[in-house]
Amino acid sequence: MKLNNIIKTIGVFILLITAVGCDKDDSGTIITIPPGEGDLNLPPLDPQLVEQGKQVFRYDTFGDETFWTDVLKMNQVIESAVSPVTALSVGLKVDAAALPEAVVTAIQNGEVDLEDPQTTLTLLQLNAVVGVQGQVSEKEDGSLKLDRMGITCALCHSTVDDSFAPGIGNRLDGWANRDLNPGLIISLSPALDQATKDIYASWGPGIYDPRFNNDGINNPVVIPPAYGLYGLPKAIFTGDGDVEHEPVGPVAYWNRYVAVTQMRGHGYFEDPRLGLVVDNREGDDLVTDKLPALQAYQFSLSAPEAPTGSFDLAAAERGKILFSGKGQCATCHSGPLFSDVIEGGKLHPQSASVAVDKDYVKRSATKLWRVTPLKGIWQHPPYFHDGSAATLADVVDRYNVENNLNLNTSEKADLTEYLKSI
Repeated sequence: MKLNNIIKTIGVFILLITAVGCDKDDSGTIITIPPGEGDLNLPPLDPQLVEQGKQVFRYDTFGDETFWTDVLKMNQVIESAVSPVTALSVGLKVDAAALPEAVVTAIQNGEVDLEDPQTTLTLLQLNAVVGVQGQVSEKEDGSLKLDRMGITCALCHSTVDDSFAPGIGNRLDGWANRDLNPGLIISLSPALDQATKDIYASWGPGIYDPRFNNDGINNPVVIPPAYGLYGLPKAIFTGDGDVEHEPVGPVAYWNRYVAVTQMRGHGYFEDPRLGLVVDNREGDDLVTDKLPALQAYQFSLSAPEAPTGSFDLAAAERGKILFSGKGQCATCHSGPLFSDVIEGGKLHPQSASVAVDKDYVKRSATKLWRVTPLKGIWQHPPYFHDGSAATLADVVDRYNVENNLNLNTSEKADLTEYLKSI
């Protein structure tokens, strides 16, 4: 065998070993790494690129003001009717770090009218509304006017730690904003007919349909987190993203899709598998050049550790054994990232899902399911793509019934505690 072929063979072998979650002990014997343990040995990220991506993630609209302002007229809605109280009630968040000390003090002293939309415009001036960018000017009478507004990635994929007040605190980038009611917000647009408004308003908090405006089918899913993605060769519930269809990377595929088809930024998206071509370029492309940095920032976001005291440690240890044994969880949730998708981009047929809804997959490019990585799962209920399991205990119950696991009550409780610890 030629030397270069030998090298290639060794490289493929090493890749497979890494993918299935194996390693060698000191004697050179191959051993199986328990789910969630081990290391994919991923290269370090470029700090400068990560910082650029952070700015894109938090503040870049990709020029989508032309849609949210010129088409949906959401600037008018916010200016006339969205007070801070209203904004917080639909899940919008406020970045406390962007508030000057004088504003913080005024809020604490009750000197700020949180029922006045003008206060919302002041917060937009301060760049304090997470995921919303606004261009604010002053009228002749001294009142504020929202000339233009757009949204950023952070609208759906960031929240705050509530350290100042509910809905106001330090940013938690990558955390799914399950308080956000995007459908209700969109339904306020005066540009939509009533039937469309009713569909949007029906979705509820933490729910969004990223395909509705493309295929006209109303079948929303939960907003997913954007952390713990580094090392996954395919993105989202259905694994649509891959380097074949987006050379920058799997997450960049979905970033382009969302930026162009959902946020309506100035860019171009095409996927023959979906029969979809969307061209929002108006003599410019404000998306493509930002994809490498945006993906790098998302790759830098690690899944959050379970809070101390949030689970029973002894029960979790017993549950860990069940996870790899009787519970059969590790059959699919394997390897360092708790997902067999790292095994060459492995995907699963429609029937593999135990969610109530089985149809969403039909609207995807792959028509298959990606096994969701579980790190940080404690943080983002409800569960499954359709949100049909309110708690992790409900998840365990569902699998116990659907897969005939015959777990008893104490075993289900132990397995639940382990999931809470991941």
